[in-house]
Amino acid sequence: MAHTHSAQSPVIQQQRMIIPNKHGEKLVGLLHETESKEIVILCHGFKSTKDYNTLTNLAAALEKEGISVFRFDFAGNGESEGSFQYGNYYREADDLHAVLQHFSGENRVVSAILGHSKGGIVVLLYASKYQDIHIVVNVSGRYDLKRGIAERLGEDFMEIIKKDGHIDVKNKTGGVEYRVTEEALMDSLRTDMHEACLKIDKECRVLTVDGPWIC
Repeated sequence: MAHTHSAQSPVIQQQRMIIPNKHGEKLVGLLHETESKEIVILCHGFKSTKDYNTLTNLAAALEKEGISVFRFDFAGNGESEGSFQYGNYYREADDLHAVLQHFSGENRVVSAILGHSKGGIVVLLYASKYQDIHIVVNVSGRYDLKRGIAERLGEDFMEIIKKDGHIDVKNKTGGVEYRVTEEALMDSLRTDMHEACLKIDKECRVLTVDGPWIC
């Protein structure tokens, strides 16, 4: 990732941007503009937003190196339009594609995509599907998507979802935090990260940083 150092700190301008995805939903993001041609895209995790501290800290670190950064909310999260969906990995990869296309149209070079937790899954799936990125950073993304479902949905989750067609995940006060539909759950269970990663271009450099996940 080439960049030039200056004796002076780069002048950072933060610009709120709206980029439509292929479904016509408005994705809201924040561009940290250092006027570098290259730009790094940051992707948030499950039930999170572009303002999660891991992303804001990464953006600040990249800014200091004179690298422009764009962090955004996937559809159904944060400020972006759309309804929240459990799983939804490939749809979010398509959201990411809309973002890359936007900056490509502005003659910017997306030098890397970085995802935290669920976002780490998304950036890997993106690289396997589109094969137009050369640096991928997966921070705490889950590899086996079947693990952890019982802890979140209950041991009898499959029986319940077959019976009712959905499971409502409740918060500590008993309110419904989000709904998991049978379609969304099956889509998640069918997502094979091993198979997907084998499709990533051999010239693509992938860095995985292990740690706590919330995906």
